[in-house]
Amino acid sequence: MRPIVAEIVEVSARDGLQNEKQIFSTDQKISLIRGMIAAGARRLEIASFVRADRVPQMADAEAVITGLDAPEDIVTIGLVMNKRGLHRALDTAIGQIGAVCVASDSFAQRNQGQTSVESVDVACEVIRFAHAEGRPAQVTIGAAFGCPFEGEVAPAHVVAMARRLAEAGPVEIGLADTIGVAVPAQVFELVATVREAISPIPVRVHLHNTRNTGIANAWAALEAGAVTLDSAVGGIGGCPFAPNATGNIATEDLLYLLDRSKVTTGIDLDATIATAGWLAKEMGRDLPAMVSRSGNFPKRST
Repeated sequence: MRPIVAEIVEVSARDGLQNEKQIFSTDQKISLIRGMIAAGARRLEIASFVRADRVPQMADAEAVITGLDAPEDIVTIGLVMNKRGLHRALDTAIGQIGAVCVASDSFAQRNQGQTSVESVDVACEVIRFAHAEGRPAQVTIGAAFGCPFEGEVAPAHVVAMARRLAEAGPVEIGLADTIGVAVPAQVFELVATVREAISPIPVRVHLHNTRNTGIANAWAALEAGAVTLDSAVGGIGGCPFAPNATGNIATEDLLYLLDRSKVTTGIDLDATIATAGWLAKEMGRDLPAMVSRSGNFPKRST
């Protein structure tokens, strides 16, 4: 199935920055978010409500949300791991709650101190409570394509998790390749199977480019019926609790693929490349993204 329109969730301010040792100031984070809003992003993951001692980069979640003062047409997402984080989130103007569960026991224990099944229980509780408080909530299944500690993850287990999560009524269910091990055939099959199992709830896919398959996986996800893809400008990111988990797929690389394939996203590639250039200067290093180094094609006339 050839996609015509795709939604991109910009995750650089949360998943992109969370593993960086260089602590970004609140103002820097807001500038990053505003840069991508100016480029056309309309849905952005901007903070997580987690313990500051475990993820220091996210210690200023409330300040970022307050300082951003996002326009009404922008959907901001805040990640929460449990009810404590949810209560923090609900005390802010965050637009959407992002719950999390994990597809393997070993990773779930390191990430959230729970088993995989327990993480689903907590995610369902978060979704239901958020909805009761008038806040939409979605959920992501982490390590859906492979675990750094246990290896292969059974697709049937992921599908069963998705079915249980669907009962809580999330606005969407995401499948995350947290450590970047997936390949296109695997992505297509799991997305198609989960999509059938949870219809009409849409499927979102969160990909990392650890083994250089992320962009190919993104296309496979769209062909399988996913409607939303996560990405981070510059290709930054990683998980503090997953060894060797490198960056998200880069927003500019994804946009190049989609633009040249005549898939509409509403996000401007050249403006995204400009934001990536700003981010590289703030970080003091070259970023992993390819297109921000090579440039758009064909070049726009000036």
